[in-house]
Amino acid sequence: LIGVYTNRRGERWELQLKGSGKTPYSRNGDGRAVLRSSVREFLCSEAMHYLGIPTSRAASLVVSDDGVWRDQFYNGNIKKERGAIVLRLAKSWFRIGSLEILAHSGELDLLRRLLDFIIQEHFPSIAKNDSNRYLEFFSTVVSETANLISLWMSVGFAHGVCNTDNFSLLSITIDYGPFGFMDSYDPNFVPNTSDDERRYKIGNQASVGLFNLSKLLQALKPLLDPRQKQLAAQILEGYGEHYYSRFTELFKTKLGLLEENESDNYLIAFLLKVSLL
Repeated sequence: LIGVYTNRRGERWELQLKGSGKTPYSRNGDGRAVLRSSVREFLCSEAMHYLGIPTSRAASLVVSDDGVWRDQFYNGNIKKERGAIVLRLAKSWFRIGSLEILAHSGELDLLRRLLDFIIQEHFPSIAKNDSNRYLEFFSTVVSETANLISLWMSVGFAHGVCNTDNFSLLSITIDYGPFGFMDSYDPNFVPNTSDDERRYKIGNQASVGLFNLSKLLQALKPLLDPRQKQLAAQILEGYGEHYYSRFTELFKTKLGLLEENESDNYLIAFLLKVSLL
């Protein structure tokens, strides 16, 4: 993260470099990116934006003279590729994992401070002195995550690595890695060649979203009283209904179904099944 930029319309964007080298969070990686994946992220993030799907944006792409060694297909065939750096923008880069790691390490004061900052900066409808602000925050993230994954499904987009570090607290699409679009409907579609267990196949995205939100709730629990914990659990239980309702709405729009009909859901399921034949 290199800074915050406010444009002429008063919009606040956090600027981040991808592929610029090691940071304290690079673990065992080299912090670099290759031109191939950088071009894909640039094109896809812009395509998703113009499809109306919340996403980070790409501002620029710079090609490096340095070589980067990568095993593109994870088959042991390592090749030298051209390096690149993408300057990408988002309203925020905070993820579920940003809170999860603080709760896991017992840094509850820092967790509370970070949550209050995120709410103040990015959730203006939540009063910063509201005793239920963390509960309201969680409710918003649950419903918006359901909406985001429904939008992914409506265009056949598979993220590829749906872990808590790749799920935005603002429910936008971030961290384009081994993503892909289905050419034809296949709930087992996996764009990530290293995902041998098909953990993140496109048909699992809604369920993985629920799993990640349960991890978010687990991170928030130390800051909630018993009543709030109970309400938060009920909010999480409503995730499936949120998702299914939004998914149905999007597919009805695709089919031009303007009125409510009991057979709408059957028709959607039938057409998806037919496309598998």
